Amino acid sequence: MRNLVTAIIMSLVLQPALAQYEVDSIVRQVERNNKEIAANQELTAAKAALFKTGLTPTDPFVEYDYMFGSPAGAGNQRDFAITQRIDFPSVYRRKKQLSEIQIAQTDLQRQVFRQDILLEAKLLALRVIYLNRRQTELKRRLASTKKLASDLRKKLEQGDIIILDMNKVKLQLLTIQNEVALTENEKTVVLARLLEMNGNIPVRINDTIYPQVPIVPAFDKLDSIIEVSDPLIKVYEQEKKIQDQQINVQKGLNLPKLETGYHSQGILGQSYRGVHFGVAIPLWENKNRLNAAKAALNYATSAADAHRLEHRQTNRQYYEQLAVREKAMLEHKELLETLNNEYLLGKALSLGQITIVQYFYEQSFYYSAYDKYLQMEAEYHKALAQLFRYTL
Repeated sequence: MRNLVTAIIMSLVLQPALAQYEVDSIVRQVERNNKEIAANQELTAAKAALFKTGLTPTDPFVEYDYMFGSPAGAGNQRDFAITQRIDFPSVYRRKKQLSEIQIAQTDLQRQVFRQDILLEAKLLALRVIYLNRRQTELKRRLASTKKLASDLRKKLEQGDIIILDMNKVKLQLLTIQNEVALTENEKTVVLARLLEMNGNIPVRINDTIYPQVPIVPAFDKLDSIIEVSDPLIKVYEQEKKIQDQQINVQKGLNLPKLETGYHSQGILGQSYRGVHFGVAIPLWENKNRLNAAKAALNYATSAADAHRLEHRQTNRQYYEQLAVREKAMLEHKELLETLNNEYLLGKALSLGQITIVQYFYEQSFYYSAYDKYLQMEAEYHKALAQLFRYTL
């Protein structure tokens, strides 16, 4: 007897852990097999390569001129020049720093994209668990109603009830069958989306138990953890760094550009060779670009502050929803314990103490409460997944 009790307790403890493993396993499968994540990784690599361009001086420019002299005997002239234009030396260091920040930004954007995909996969897996739970309940109702229909059919043949009562049972049976079909159809649609997200590799979710609920700390502590871990917040902060570095780069570009090289000239059997040196004076090319860079920094700062506030409010909503929905779940669970008198209703109906109308009327209270409980439970776990998305 003790072994049996121990086995029951262990099964109750292990079920959420196994459900956690199954949901986490699906999320990890999607991370490995999702085509969008793979494509986004390639895009990230392409952006990184793009940001590494333009860090060196422009290509050297080579010129060669051969000019025929006139009149005859004036001789031909040959000119050869190779020149190189370079920015002020500090510009290249600043461009390299900007490139490193931009590459880091692309990786953060990749993390945000990946996290969005994995959150969708987790929410779909949780939805399948809800549909499995609903299917289990509907199948139980269907079996109970079929048995009732069979019993009443015998009574109809014996003349104990009228055809109107039998028709009510048929209507109830049809309603439940339609609910079973709709639930199965939704489950098919959800699994089809998971199939697509998993690179067309089938996934199976047989769980009717939700994953284990993590410990939820106080909101301020949780929000500080999310702020440190959430890549989306880091994206906005990184954008500020990019715009700030853009200002430094632009200041360097506003300095004079240098041009140096080699120049040779040959005419009438004589040749001249020497160095070439020039300075580009920044008068018009970069006009107002520094002001534009400063304005972009102001925008990035405002956007980061706005997102941080919006992000905190969104997390607070999810956090508050947890408490509200947990309370609603417990209330519905207590109500279900008082309403679950289906056996007594069946007994009263068989003894003729209540009519079939009264039977379905009383039964509808329990069904409605149980359906609401399943919905509250699903919404609770959905809010939990959205609040803890930073862990994906």
